[in-house]
Amino acid sequence: MNPLAAHYTRFRVAERLLLTGHSHQAWPDVAVEGQLAAFDDAASDVDGKWARAAAKADEVRAAVRGWLDDPDADIALGGSTHDLVLRLLSALDLRHRPRLVTTDGEFHTLRRQLTRLAEEGVEVVWVPSAPADTLAARLAEQTDDRTCAVLVSKVLFATSRIVGGLAELAAACTRHGAELVVDAYHALGVAPFSVPGEGLGQAWVLGGGYKYLQYGEGNCFLRLPAHAQALRPVITGWFAEFGSLDGEASGRVGYARGGDRFAGATYDPTSHYRAARVARFFAEQGLTASRLREISLRQTTLLARHFDELDLPPEVVTRDRSAPREAFGGFLALECADAAGLCAALAGRGVRTDSRGRYLRFGPAPYLSDTQLADAMAALASVV
Repeated sequence: MNPLAAHYTRFRVAERLLLTGHSHQAWPDVAVEGQLAAFDDAASDVDGKWARAAAKADEVRAAVRGWLDDPDADIALGGSTHDLVLRLLSALDLRHRPRLVTTDGEFHTLRRQLTRLAEEGVEVVWVPSAPADTLAARLAEQTDDRTCAVLVSKVLFATSRIVGGLAELAAACTRHGAELVVDAYHALGVAPFSVPGEGLGQAWVLGGGYKYLQYGEGNCFLRLPAHAQALRPVITGWFAEFGSLDGEASGRVGYARGGDRFAGATYDPTSHYRAARVARFFAEQGLTASRLREISLRQTTLLARHFDELDLPPEVVTRDRSAPREAFGGFLALECADAAGLCAALAGRGVRTDSRGRYLRFGPAPYLSDTQLADAMAALASVV
């Protein structure tokens, strides 16, 4: 058994083949301490709990800054990335720059919302996500003086390919006065990412802790560039002016400084209590960004090797062998004739995976053993 699995007994990770790590990882047992602490603070302080809740939110922001390698970043928090995307889009000048550039490989949060905006007359340019090696350059070519924002993922959610060249894309956006929005949700905790290292000082970075960081639901964030303090998002809640509520209303909506400029309204702080405790657990276990990448790369390489040894019919299931495993994120994406059918068949054998379109995704996690990875791939051979 993987020794780390002893900290995940409530999710029974040593007993089950949970290969849904890219979609939802198990929570460590200590996460329940955060859940209970949220209840205890509410019971003790009633409405006075918000000072303690704010402190937990600050712990989450501090943890996010660590994953971004951006210690001074302004961080807005939200219950979902969609919530944060709406606040961001509402701050942009789409009236005078009604053009958005994105890819056909974005997660449904962007895919659905941008498609709906296109139905209302916003020009949306969909750049093919493949080949990933040239994606950033092709996005830069589509960026012009009418472009309001360019939106792209660091790791493509369906194929697991890592998108490089973001510094050059950021420079192109700056030249044209466009915003760059990088979705790092599928990178943090499993693939290399650094705001300064990627040249993203002037970019917005979107993400959350539901996947590799094991924070659970309700823990999403938006990293703000410095010029965000000059913007006035249309969609915000009363928490965005929390510090000035006792003053006289001026007739013009006011905004807080920092990440709270993009804040929402009353929320359930339990998610932040849980995330703060899990973040401390990661620190206690030495689960740093570099360590988690080392574990993930080893596991996905092992899965790929086991898959290749099966020698399954490529017309039924195959994988991208055009790049080394270092070019991929935290899961093995298998292209299938019937990904959903294979996913369901694997579930019937006790192997939890997930599928998106034609891709079946095997997502390992740091608490799984090599034997579990081998057993899961053997099950794939059986169902095929």
